[in-house]
Amino acid sequence: MQDLPAPELPLHERLAGIVDELSGRLAGECGLSGMGAVVGATAPEHIERLRALMPRSIFLVPGVGAQGGKAELLGPAFSAGRAAAIVPASRSIAGADDPAAAAEALRVAVWEVSTS
Repeated sequence: MQDLPAPELPLHERLAGIVDELSGRLAGECGLSGMGAVVGATAPEHIERLRALMPRSIFLVPGVGAQGGKAELLGPAFSAGRAAAIVPASRSIAGADDPAAAAEALRVAVWEVSTS
């Protein structure tokens, strides 16, 4: 559905515009807003554009690990700073032979791309 054509923009870009319009009223001192967006890691080709459309929004970026998303492709989600995105993972950690090691590997990968 995210790529369905709309009269002027793809639907996901129109929704991003709505989020950005509303996000200013919840902006904090750091410049990020309390209004965020879910931006899937399984469609990383959209992340850079969505960040440009929603520069103040915090992104929740599900889909890393078991769903096929790759942490190393998420750098554009953090262009507003390290606090600009949250990358949850559960199955890929809980189902790992060593969950602590899997969680640490994800933390390191996300931290690395968040500073690029």
